[in-house]
Amino acid sequence: MASELSNGHMNVQINGKSGENEIYQIEDGVSPATALHAPKPPKFQLSVTFIQKIIAEILGTYFVIFAGCASVVVNLSKGSVTFPGICIVWGLVVMVMVYSVGHISGAHFNPAVTIAFATCRRFPWKQVPPYVLAQVLGSTLASGTLHLLFGGKSEHFPGTIPAGSDLQSLVLEFIISFFLMFVISGVATDNRAIGELAGIAVGATVLLNVLYAGPISGASMNPARSLGPAIVGNRYESIWVYVVGPICGTTLGAWAYNLIRFTDKPLRQITKSGSFLKSRATNSQV
Repeated sequence: MASELSNGHMNVQINGKSGENEIYQIEDGVSPATALHAPKPPKFQLSVTFIQKIIAEILGTYFVIFAGCASVVVNLSKGSVTFPGICIVWGLVVMVMVYSVGHISGAHFNPAVTIAFATCRRFPWKQVPPYVLAQVLGSTLASGTLHLLFGGKSEHFPGTIPAGSDLQSLVLEFIISFFLMFVISGVATDNRAIGELAGIAVGATVLLNVLYAGPISGASMNPARSLGPAIVGNRYESIWVYVVGPICGTTLGAWAYNLIRFTDKPLRQITKSGSFLKSRATNSQV
């Protein structure tokens, strides 16, 4: 145990049972022995800010899944949306919701993205379970709403089922999830990127992935997107593909971007502007 006096307080470092050092700050006049037996502060406290993040993830995931799956159901029942229209809907709704609540919760809407961020230490592990539960809940509520609106006919199932073999869909889900997370890491976590265009980049990536992978695997890229309709429709065919593929793909995609993240120097120090949009505005005023 080691201690030092700092700003009128005693910082006490204790070797915990797990081998990790735990640091406690105690008032003057309180012995370290007393601090040892004092109750430890809770490791996870529910705050108003965190509750707001959870609500944002529920609502954001709800609207993403509702709009995307609604386009699938309407197209199956009426044939008016068309497959390119479905791709556009998925891309647009992701873009809109990123800009709507990205500044509140980070706009994950996807358990695989949350887990990938956590593996790179860009998101606290203790917040992963609440985020994942919120995302699955939002997806389930959206799927339940569509079930009530359209009757839940089996031929109108908006979930994801492989058109070919499970292995083919697994590999495809891995690749498109890798692609998605690589883009997210580039535009959302690198301070040299053009932050204002993050929503457009992520939405466009989703659109592209759905365009070429949708007819084969359904282009889930998101365990919550597949679990919600599966829970409501009680159809779990090959559901493991849409859990394992996206989680493995996003995790490796995040780490792949970390390999090329060679500097923390912001873009404004390289090009004298941290934003393409801001540079355009500045130039127009000159």
